[in-house]
Amino acid sequence: MIRYIRRAAALCLLLLAALLVNAGRVMVVEAGSLDDNPANRRIAISRYEQPRGAIVVDGKPVTGSRDSRQQLRWERTYRQGPLYAPLTGHASQTYGTTLVENAEDAVLAGTEPMLAPLPLLNGLTRGREPGGDVVTTIRAPMQETAFRGLDGKRGAVVAVEPATGRILALVSSPSYDPGVLSGTGPGVEEAWKRLGSAPDRPMLNRALRQTYPPGSTFKIVTAAAALDAGAVRDVDAPTDTPEPFVLPGTRQVLPNEAKGCGDASLAYALQWSCNTVMAGLGVEVGLTGMVDAVERFGFNDTALRVPSWVAKSNFDREMGPDQLALSSIGQFDTTATPLQMAMVAAAVANNGEIARPHLVDRTTTSGGATVERTARRAYRQAMNPSTALRLQELMVRAVEDGTGANAAIPGARVGGKTGTAQHGFGNTGTPYAWFIAWAQGEDSARPAVAVAVVVEDAEASRTDISGGGSAAPVAKAVMEEALRLEAEGRR
Repeated sequence: MIRYIRRAAALCLLLLAALLVNAGRVMVVEAGSLDDNPANRRIAISRYEQPRGAIVVDGKPVTGSRDSRQQLRWERTYRQGPLYAPLTGHASQTYGTTLVENAEDAVLAGTEPMLAPLPLLNGLTRGREPGGDVVTTIRAPMQETAFRGLDGKRGAVVAVEPATGRILALVSSPSYDPGVLSGTGPGVEEAWKRLGSAPDRPMLNRALRQTYPPGSTFKIVTAAAALDAGAVRDVDAPTDTPEPFVLPGTRQVLPNEAKGCGDASLAYALQWSCNTVMAGLGVEVGLTGMVDAVERFGFNDTALRVPSWVAKSNFDREMGPDQLALSSIGQFDTTATPLQMAMVAAAVANNGEIARPHLVDRTTTSGGATVERTARRAYRQAMNPSTALRLQELMVRAVEDGTGANAAIPGARVGGKTGTAQHGFGNTGTPYAWFIAWAQGEDSARPAVAVAVVVEDAEASRTDISGGGSAAPVAKAVMEEALRLEAEGRR
């Protein structure tokens, strides 16, 4: 009898050991796959059982949380949603997260181990702290000015601080209210379908995710390449560029909208935007030299994050001389995001160096203690400092007496470049109007802001003046606000 009891006890112990091993396998080995299983509702319930941390602009939260009293309890809310959607993105219980809501999700959701008083222990226990806050670099007055300036037109504005890379304004228009996507149910699904099928594509982040032909604003990059390569030594000397200019290896004549471009100097070519001079200089620098130069500005970089990912700005690495000529004036396959072109202006303003652009200043706990601060980091040395100084002078000339006159600010030093990007079959579409610029206050040691503006539905003729007429006034208003804020900060 005792023998049978012992056998039964041994069997029970074996079964208990098997249960413990299986429990360990489920909790340790398979935990990740179970967490990621769409059928596991516990993860979603846990995720929304507490309020999400705030995204902060100029010391004020632009996001919040609402108690829905449903199983997925806390829904995201947005203050001035359309104004800040290009940086916040959305946090939807149905459609997930985008932009800063996605890039800083661990902090906002409270799962970032560094939010805990004992981070290592928290990581082992997989605990959840109250959601932390994300403090952005955006200045509210500049954001509002840029948003009003576009006035619902399709386009984008990006403003950065050249010395630090801080993104001061990031606007994409038209925009949308992320709050309509926050919860669950038929209303959210209907809003998603409506926004996704809208012809103006309001959920597209045109500042970071849309690339455009940069048109004549790209001539700043070509000018930098020519000066660094020694193709131009005296900016006021004739460049020996003929007019008409025939694209190499073809019979196609490249036109100029400006007058007096035959054999014009680099200074005149930038002041009045001569296609022929800049195309000729691009061919003279050569494909290898041009590719090296443009990639120092950030073109062809697929890894740029701010912290949201940024679409690649393109400059082909393989092409013929005729295509190189067109690419050197921002045509052919050359494309750029508005952020990229703001970085071009910032490189000139910051003596040739581009500081890595960033949207997040710091992350904090719910109590305000700093978790991580974004340090200023160099991104690229786009050109020699001496080249940047010469381009500063030429961009100032373009504003004081050239195509960028609409961006002039009394009492400030402003450099700019207009651009018109033709598109559509046979270039028959309404051109995109571009303007890139930087501004320095009269009492400042360095430029306060660099800005890029693109307007898709610019009502203007296909000349470089359209950039000055449609985009330059928006850039001017944003730069004026930046200079005002800088002056206030010195008081």
